[in-house]
Amino acid sequence: MTLVYPAIFHEEDGSFWVEFPDLEGCQSFGDTIAETMEGAKEALAGYAAVVLEEGKQLPTPTPIQNIKPEEHCFVSLIDAKPASTKRAVKKTLSIPAWLNDLAEDAHAPYSAILQDGLEKYLHLA
Repeated sequence: MTLVYPAIFHEEDGSFWVEFPDLEGCQSFGDTIAETMEGAKEALAGYAAVVLEEGKQLPTPTPIQNIKPEEHCFVSLIDAKPASTKRAVKKTLSIPAWLNDLAEDAHAPYSAILQDGLEKYLHLA
């Protein structure tokens, strides 16, 4: 699942910091815009992982055109995938034997396929 949120970039004393108006407390900083962009992606990925791990929903991103930055600031969209959490849940499931045989012959990665399928089903992908 890829997330896209608007971020406001600020310049202060020759360095930069970024905030996500929809994600309270989600911020990063850097010496250059490129470094700050990377930090923004990492901050978004980590923030999202924590929210989702807690079983909460992320807020709907504000349309970028609705954000009016202060002078000497600019808005950009940041995309990131939630950081992988170490917590995994084992699931036991049943599938038809013929499907299992085909999947095993193809060396199908069951966990990845199930995760991708659930993300699509839940409209997270």
